[in-house]
Amino acid sequence: MAYILGADIGTTNVKILAYDPATDQLVGSASTPITTYYPEPNQCEQSPTEIWDAFVTVFKELIGQLENRQPVQTIAFSTAMHSIMAVDGEGKPITNAVIWSDNRAEEEAHTLKTEQAALGQAIYHQTGVPVHPMIPLCKLAYWRHHQPDLLHQAARFISIKEYLWFRLTGEYEIDYSIANATGLFDPEHKQWSDLALSVAGIHTSQLSRLVPTTHQRPFVPSVIDNALPLTGEVSLLIGASDGCLANLGAGAIPTGTTTLTIGTSGAIRQTVRHPLRDKQGRLFCYYLDEGYYVVGGPTNNGANVLQWLAERFTQTETEAVLTKAASIDAGAEGLLFYPYLHGERAPLWDAAVRGAYLHVDWNHTQAHFLRASLEGVLFNLWSINKLLTPHTHPTQVIHANGGFAQSAFWVQMLADIAGVPVRLNASNESGAIGAILLAIKANGTVSTLDEAAGLVTFGETYQPDAERHTKYRQIFEEWSKRLTLSAHAELFRNQSYI
Repeated sequence: MAYILGADIGTTNVKILAYDPATDQLVGSASTPITTYYPEPNQCEQSPTEIWDAFVTVFKELIGQLENRQPVQTIAFSTAMHSIMAVDGEGKPITNAVIWSDNRAEEEAHTLKTEQAALGQAIYHQTGVPVHPMIPLCKLAYWRHHQPDLLHQAARFISIKEYLWFRLTGEYEIDYSIANATGLFDPEHKQWSDLALSVAGIHTSQLSRLVPTTHQRPFVPSVIDNALPLTGEVSLLIGASDGCLANLGAGAIPTGTTTLTIGTSGAIRQTVRHPLRDKQGRLFCYYLDEGYYVVGGPTNNGANVLQWLAERFTQTETEAVLTKAASIDAGAEGLLFYPYLHGERAPLWDAAVRGAYLHVDWNHTQAHFLRASLEGVLFNLWSINKLLTPHTHPTQVIHANGGFAQSAFWVQMLADIAGVPVRLNASNESGAIGAILLAIKANGTVSTLDEAAGLVTFGETYQPDAERHTKYRQIFEEWSKRLTLSAHAELFRNQSYI
């Protein structure tokens, strides 16, 4: 039986896993980092050609591991959401890829939430994507206002996935899942939104053809001048977004199962059967597959807070930060932290908000600040879960993944705060695994994503400590109350003093 490859094109790394259906085992993996550039304040970009080169390099490394073994049957893709770039008539980039963390469109997003609030709300309810500088809709509006010639010069505006797909197939196609994350797509009718396009200032002719997440094309070596070392009949499966596939790859398809991911940023999500909308526009709802949607909220502030504590606060390694934080009891003796170092998406959707420590007193040591900071990251994510609860089933178990899952201390803290078991996957590469599982479903091995999720294997499960949970429940209530009061007072707004 031939291998299935899951390629995860993230904003930090390109990773590819090889899965053997005959043994139900991962038999190979390779990855390489991606460079992010910061040309101006609030701007975050990546080079499309560098990402392509990274993909080819990682692919060749993985194929080298599989040499003289079985052939490759399918390559399925998982990619980061919210990237956008302009290409010319030949498909060559005329801009870098502007990625999710780019905030250059703050003014355009703010306008849609204030002066044009009715329009912004209408777009949210049609697309399921909260209005924020991260979404391509707002980035296109920025280009419309600041670089209007670009909108006429570009033949198309595409994501990183579409760029790779074009180089592999010669076709401009975009799956419903990545399209959903642009803020330009109407998932109910599976078409581009005229309402959103009127804000973006572009036409459907400048966008790719919409296809299901299980859409496949045969690999044709001549299209890419044999850049990939493949022989025989290989199918390319377009796949979905990394956030949606992380739910599938984590086995978080059953009701009551919540996925919590903390990498550099973070997210909390559930899989639902019908599209959902939050009346205040605070939750996303993305298409995964027919009858499967992923609803939740992303945070800008995850393990980057741990990185900040290590590099700027203590000037030590992250492991030393975790060890020192563990020396302090739960609750950090009343010290509270609001982790808005890079503005915030959910639950606040405010790019201008900034972090704060509250209730600081003489008794608090550096270790208290470290403990409170790690708790604040989880409190913030759990506050997003509170937004989910009225729309979904109460969380019965959390499937946790991302870099933070390597810290038993931090994962146990999550279980204690949530008061439910936290289960880890056997592999932490949930996006790539989700792509593989989608391919298994597309190839007919299983008939539903529920069956596909049943193939996921798990590692350790962390049980909550009842005493600590009771304590954390009281602290979280205080944390939430202070956030609400402080938000009204604009305590967390970045201020300039002369």
